[in-house]
Amino acid sequence: MSDWTLIFFCGAITYLTRFLMIAILKKEMFNDRIREVLSYVPSAIFPAIIFPAIFLDNFGQFQFEDNPKILAAAIAVIVGVLSRNIIATIFSGLASYWFLIFVV
Repeated sequence: MSDWTLIFFCGAITYLTRFLMIAILKKEMFNDRIREVLSYVPSAIFPAIIFPAIFLDNFGQFQFEDNPKILAAAIAVIVGVLSRNIIATIFSGLASYWFLIFVV
């Protein structure tokens, strides 16, 4: 089996497992309380994805000294809180990170 065939099958299986759960589950099956609890899932998962990318190096060690990602993340959080705009938050975080690693 070639690499591309394997990649295609893995992608198709991943897509179908997620799509079937969305297609099979009906919104009427959940009461208001369950819907409210499930609405917080993306907010709870987001820090678990972002934290390692900011604070851990390539070896899984905490990197606090000389880490431009921490300052860039702080700038992005401030812009996000003040602007309430996701595009401004992403742009400010990326721009400040690139500035810190390429200019400073």
